[in-house]
Amino acid sequence: MVFFALGLIAQASLLSAAQVEDGIIAIVNSDLIMLSEVKREVAQERERIQKEYRGEVLARRLKTAEYMALTTMIERKLQLQAAKARGISVTDQEVLQAVQQMKQQGRAIDETNPVDLKNVREQLTLLRIADRDVRSGVMVGDSDMKRYFQEHRDRFALSEEYTLSQILIRPRSPEDTAEAKEKVREVMIRLKQGESFEDLALRFSDGPNAAGGGRLGLVLQGELLPAIERAIANMVPGGISDVIETSEGFNIVRLEDKKPKQFRPYEAVRTEIQRLVFQQKSEDAFQTWLAELKNKAYIEIKFESALSGPPTTVPALRPSPTSKQ
Repeated sequence: MVFFALGLIAQASLLSAAQVEDGIIAIVNSDLIMLSEVKREVAQERERIQKEYRGEVLARRLKTAEYMALTTMIERKLQLQAAKARGISVTDQEVLQAVQQMKQQGRAIDETNPVDLKNVREQLTLLRIADRDVRSGVMVGDSDMKRYFQEHRDRFALSEEYTLSQILIRPRSPEDTAEAKEKVREVMIRLKQGESFEDLALRFSDGPNAAGGGRLGLVLQGELLPAIERAIANMVPGGISDVIETSEGFNIVRLEDKKPKQFRPYEAVRTEIQRLVFQQKSEDAFQTWLAELKNKAYIEIKFESALSGPPTTVPALRPSPTSKQ
């Protein structure tokens, strides 16, 4: 029989720290989840939420945080139980080696703290049970990779490349905007009359490349200001844009050359695709495996909520309802 009543967490809080120091929040097969454990799990997120929200929104956010924390803890219990049933264990030496690696990566961890060591041991155990029961059974065939490549071709494309020149007119101050607009209008008129873009850039541009005739050189799609990128999207080499207003000022851009988006061949990205498909299939398999653990488990939520503080009227403690599936 399965008792999984997480969805029954109500809006009113039934326990408060002032009333109960500790108690059973949930039963997961033969393991218990205590109030103190859930408090530790949700403490950091609770503190963040209390700084950002007030009133009904605060209460709703806290309920969501509690629900997610309790769900995570139940899922972790189930995985650790599965590891124990399969005889998976982690030695003290392996825990200490992992701690040293984590410290080298800049993680704040204390090898003399039993709680930190317990958390590391659990993480290693979770990785091992997932490797054994999930990832070891994931197979990636060539047909899977080719299908992924066809469905995500843009992911493996090389960005468009532009060779640009620019005339930039910057207002000297907010009060000089009108003067800058008049100046850029005059430059545009001169361009339409056939004057040299390079000469006008040298004479009028406030850009860092003015001395070189305004030449920006090669830039990749995504490196330009959005307004400029939109303006040149449909331009052909040799084309000159209209005046483009950006956070930098007033811009006139000439597209010198354009190299269209290029798609890398399948063989060139095969290894990358294999990794991505493996990750995707592993995640799908993990969720299926976790759902099976839940379906076979006895899970009972003892109290609807124990963390969000007392309601206006505190009712007597009672078990939350459960459902049989």
